[in-house]
Amino acid sequence: MRVLLLYPLFPKSFWSFDQALELIGRKVSLPPLGLITVAAILPQTWEFRLIDRNVRLETEADWNWADLVIVSGMIVQKSDMLHCIKEAKQRGKLVAAGGPYVTSVPDTAQSAGVDFLILDEGEITLPLFVEALERGETSGVFRANGDKPDVTQTPIPRYDLLDLTAYSDMSVQFSRGCPFQCEFCDIIVLYGRKPRTKTPAQLLAELQTLYDLGWRRLVFVVDDNFIGNKRNVKLLLRELAPWMAEHDYPFRLITEASVDLAEDDELLNLMIAANFSGVFLGIETPDADSLALTKKYQNTRNSLVEAVNKINRRGLRVMAGFIIGFDGEKPGAGDRIIDFVEATAIPFAMFGMLQALPNTALWHRLKKEGRLLEDQEKTTGNQMNLTNFITTRPIEELAREYISCFWELYEPKRYLARVYRHHLQMAPKPYKKKFRMPELKELQALFIIIWRQGIKRQTRFQFWQQIFLLLKHNPRVWKSYLANCANLEHFIEYRQIVRDEIEAQLAQLKATPAKTEVVPTKAA
Repeated sequence: MRVLLLYPLFPKSFWSFDQALELIGRKVSLPPLGLITVAAILPQTWEFRLIDRNVRLETEADWNWADLVIVSGMIVQKSDMLHCIKEAKQRGKLVAAGGPYVTSVPDTAQSAGVDFLILDEGEITLPLFVEALERGETSGVFRANGDKPDVTQTPIPRYDLLDLTAYSDMSVQFSRGCPFQCEFCDIIVLYGRKPRTKTPAQLLAELQTLYDLGWRRLVFVVDDNFIGNKRNVKLLLRELAPWMAEHDYPFRLITEASVDLAEDDELLNLMIAANFSGVFLGIETPDADSLALTKKYQNTRNSLVEAVNKINRRGLRVMAGFIIGFDGEKPGAGDRIIDFVEATAIPFAMFGMLQALPNTALWHRLKKEGRLLEDQEKTTGNQMNLTNFITTRPIEELAREYISCFWELYEPKRYLARVYRHHLQMAPKPYKKKFRMPELKELQALFIIIWRQGIKRQTRFQFWQQIFLLLKHNPRVWKSYLANCANLEHFIEYRQIVRDEIEAQLAQLKATPAKTEVVPTKAA
């Protein structure tokens, strides 16, 4: 069996970093970890060809080679996923689809002509699919019926199928699931509230595979809450730290975690020892009432500002997500987010308008209240979309706050000042790596950053002052500072895209005024 694994295109987003990636000669941030895991679970006597459409498009030779096409992706990729399905069916190919989007909204793929729906987690449903093929079946739907797989049996992903030169980062996964109950989150719907983890030996084997393939860059531990099972993650970190030291710290690690990380000093120390350099936190909003309403109680127990500052001071670069549009939200939410980001000096503050994702608790509540504006076929999960439900304050007011907030956060001088303050307080790594000669692309990127930030732009005096002060007061973080300067290239472009997209949607809304009605706060 010859299997063509297709990974759909992502739209331009906060995380696409096109301009920054171009500086270092990479095409995409992260690889399709789900599809290379699928390839590892399927029979290894089969032949596989992976096409990440964000790296290159498939050719007619690829289509002709394939006996079976497997497509997978997230909700934000659904437009191109449906395109891939259509192209495969026009060529008479047998098509299977799976992944988080299809699992949440299977009817869309089914109506597009997919032959097999492989839903839920593949460790359970892929063997059922293989058995169906062996019986000669040409269609079917495979579900786990509420069961969750034991991920200690998950094989090492097929990293060998990737073009490693195309990616700036690699990815591994240690756990699935999250113990919390945030109303808007689809992770607990897809993977449950009981975090399941791999063994330390499994993750070390995955890292060793990447090491043996020659990877020496950043690795993203893609867990939606890396510390959801603190006992098991500490067991991992105690083995990961000596592995890192023995291999001369070949990877920097980043991950996602809940803000209660700040309450566990042992866990913080273990992450630093294992060479974690950054963590993404779901802050959502500094408004305690909104956090309680959306059931993100873990963010209400202690000061969020103090938690972020503590994590950053320990040497973990904090990135954070913020949302505007919660029920009962008071005007000025965007300004309060700006104040929080400035107080904590978070360089990367991802910011979007609230979306009700299919089958989340928020989705079901709003549907019951008759407040969903679009059916599940039209929900995109895109960060540049207006809310897909009737809000408790005027949508134009929300949208204007969103545009203003994003524009202000990534004003070049303000952004660079925040990056500087962030690095000034950050603890350097407790070890020194052996010297490595920079690659040509890295040197080219450095010269471009110096030209744009230090000579061409009005930020030049600020840039050089900050460089000299960092070299004086915290010299071991200057590389991280320059990397964040490089990302400004992306944010300058992206904030204009955000403004244009939201303005266009507001203009369209004026033609359909019935959809802009405001729900009284008490209805929330």
